[in-house]
Amino acid sequence: MDKAMRASWTFRAAALLGFLGVMLGALGAHALKQALNSFDTADIWETAVIYQLVHAVALLALAATDRASRLLASLWIGGVAIFSGTLYILSLSDWKWLGAITPIGGLMLLAGWLLLAIRGR
Repeated sequence: MDKAMRASWTFRAAALLGFLGVMLGALGAHALKQALNSFDTADIWETAVIYQLVHAVALLALAATDRASRLLASLWIGGVAIFSGTLYILSLSDWKWLGAITPIGGLMLLAGWLLLAIRGR
């Protein structure tokens, strides 16, 4: 995949993560507010949204450079899916076992940042 296609793919992924992050943030603040408060998990939901939106912006910045890497983008997208995704589910369910999977997503996010630091610029 050439640089322009990687940048386009990364840009679209960033836009989708951003869209979903705003949508899920609004959903948590309004439609799911009562459920999240009853489970006492609004803070978990908020953490998931923040991590998702931060990485959407980071992906967007990455897409604007000539350093767009499919591996880096995949680590961040997969990391958000696992980290934030499990937190969203944990917030609305009694599936405590998902808490053991959440750190895998966090490690993927960290690996992406480390890869970016190693590659430079």
